[in-house]
Amino acid sequence: MQQGQGRQSLRYFFSGTRAMCVALVFLLAQPSLALLPGVLGGGEKMPSLAPMLKTVNPAVVNISTFTTQRVQQNPLLNDPFFRHFFNVPQQQMQPRQRRTQSAGSGVIIDAKNGTVLTNHHVVAGADEIMVAMEDGRSFKATLLGADPDVDIAVLKIEAKNLVDVRLANSDQLEVGDFVLAIGNPFGLGQTVTTGIVSALGRTGLGIEGYENFIQTDASINPGNSGGALVNLRGELVGINTAILAPSGGNVGIGFAIPTNMAMASVEQILEHGEVSRGQLGVIIQDLTPELAEAFSISERTRGAVVAEVQPGSAAEKAGLKAGDVVIEAAGKAVISSAQLRTAIGLRRAGDKVTLKVLRDGKTLSLKAVLGEVETSVSADAGIHPLLEGVALSDDEGGVKVTQVKADAPAADKLRAGDLIVSVNQRRVQNVAEFRKYASQSENGMLLRVIRGRYATWVVLKG
Repeated sequence: MQQGQGRQSLRYFFSGTRAMCVALVFLLAQPSLALLPGVLGGGEKMPSLAPMLKTVNPAVVNISTFTTQRVQQNPLLNDPFFRHFFNVPQQQMQPRQRRTQSAGSGVIIDAKNGTVLTNHHVVAGADEIMVAMEDGRSFKATLLGADPDVDIAVLKIEAKNLVDVRLANSDQLEVGDFVLAIGNPFGLGQTVTTGIVSALGRTGLGIEGYENFIQTDASINPGNSGGALVNLRGELVGINTAILAPSGGNVGIGFAIPTNMAMASVEQILEHGEVSRGQLGVIIQDLTPELAEAFSISERTRGAVVAEVQPGSAAEKAGLKAGDVVIEAAGKAVISSAQLRTAIGLRRAGDKVTLKVLRDGKTLSLKAVLGEVETSVSADAGIHPLLEGVALSDDEGGVKVTQVKADAPAADKLRAGDLIVSVNQRRVQNVAEFRKYASQSENGMLLRVIRGRYATWVVLKG
């Protein structure tokens, strides 16, 4: 029995040693990693990420937000008889407020101008934003702008002697690349975790309006949001954003916004103060093996099938037709409808985009000048009482839910990112049509909603 345990222990020992050797061989092969004095007997040097982190850590900041919330008072206090009988003091009748604090992370991307990049959900609704540096300094931040659909926000701080992070071309990332996540998990302070890129181009998660996530097993936890995901050269490849956490903690599945995707919105915010999305004007779907067979296309072909072209749209002017299969956009291969939607949505109205499509067995190159997406329209403006607190905007093939307030009547039925395609079984292409059909509903409303990869029916009742 003891002998068996001894063999098992040796087996674990050699297995662990083998894994350590593999890791050391990898690290030694990286010319960008410096060697620090270590403890490998005889004073030999061992590989370490510490030198690289010393250049990156000062660029990663902790973000604290402060929000004033109104505390709901007991409804009995509105009863005059109750107040008189129990002699309730007048001061208890005044609305009470509560100040709350939350924590997140951010990355300095421009030291000269004090520009900080973080997640929109980290600073959304905040009355005050404070940015704390690694060296202990703290500064009040100004919100320059945000893009809720991508979940990024741009802050500015007035400070000297800042350090920014180098930006990587996130399109060059590959599955298996080593990465490090740096942030402020659980408010503990700056923390570094390591892992690899587990997958690329993750969509359909229903987390954001436009999704193209880097998936990593580097530990990301609450508070890491807005922090840096860097490669072994210390270059920013992504902004840590979300985790898949059935148990409330990290399970090895985290998601980050690619740097290129985030910077597309940042550049618009810095230049124009807002993000103006381009619109192609098509309804698209994934090219499935069944559709590929129907269109006499190789089953190995990936792309997005055009189901409908909206009249007068950029797509119609470019010559797109229903049945076309878009296989490339702006020089990049299209592998799904979600990817095409994101590629178009990250471009500004007026941008020119070259599309490569398959039509009747031939490959065509079409050039489209993207149209403008109407800005969000608040349903509070009178679309319907059931939609108070819900913000809507025109989107590809329907009406996008851009915001749902916590106290909205539909808060438990709709969520930001939902795409409404029909109202009471009537197809809607934009907010104007939605308003028309919704106003005809008195006691209830039946919505057809696209959420992530799935379609569902949503019933709203008064």
